[in-house]
Formats: sequence, C-alpha cells, structure tokens
Amino acid sequence: MSDTISKHWDNMSDRDIMNSKGYSGMYSMPEPSNTIKIFESEYPELSDEFKKIQKEMYEMFAAKHMDYGLNNIALGGDLTNEVDKNFSLTGLCIRLTDKISRLRNLLTNGKNFVKGEGMEDTFIDIANYGIIGMLVGRDKWKK
Repeated sequence: MSDTISKHWDNMSDRDIMNSKGYSGMYSMPEPSNTIKIFESEYPELSDEFKKIQKEMYEMFAAKHMDYGLNNIALGGDLTNEVDKNFSLTGLCIRLTDKISRLRNLLTNGKNFVKGEGMEDTFIDIANYGIIGMLVGRDKWKK
C-alpha cells in the first residue's frame, strides 16, 4: 500500500474504514438501523441489559456532572482552544489510568474498601470517561 493510502487509513476510525467502499473485510456491515433490528431480535436479553446499563451510566454521568460541573474536565481552559483541549484530554487519560489501576486492584484483592465504589462502578466510570473524551473531542463540552 502506498504511503498516501496508508496515511489515509491510519487517520480513519474503525467505523470509517468498515463503512468505506474500499473496505474488503470479511464481513460487510449492514445499515445501522438494520443491524439494531437484527441484534435486538437475535439477542433480546443482551440488548435490554445493555440499554439498562446505558441508563445507569447516564444517571451517574448526570449526577457527577451536577456535583463537579464543566470546569472539572475543562481544567479552567477554553476547550475551543486546541492546547486547552489537549490538556483536558490528558487529564482524562490520567483519570482513566487511575480507574484502570483501581480495577486491577479490585480484581487482584477481590474486595473494595470504599463503600459504593466496586467493580461495576469502576466500569461505569471508565465508560463515562470515554464518552466525556468524545464529547470534548467533538467540541460539545460547553454550556
């Protein structure tokens, strides 16, 4: 593959690559609405539980956002400024590293010492930080 083509593919997300006409993967991706219909039909219990977890994640996100506010992620910066945005994303990476360390410790010890902050809470925190990173990257972390 030429350097130009390699750079093009390197800058594309997995979703972009799979939806690209040039993708020659083993599986073709059905239209998103079709995929959801098929998935929900074939895996109704898994689908329902996933939606339930998303609701729990959103409830925790909303509660923590109301406690911490926007500045917790923005770190006092202007996220329309690329330098401040990168600083914010670096902060999110550090928080994710903390959560992963906590998860590893929970798995190793088999117990947690802070009430209400077990493995499920940690997984939700990790997922929410990923979404927050996407919100910052998409310039949506603002009032």
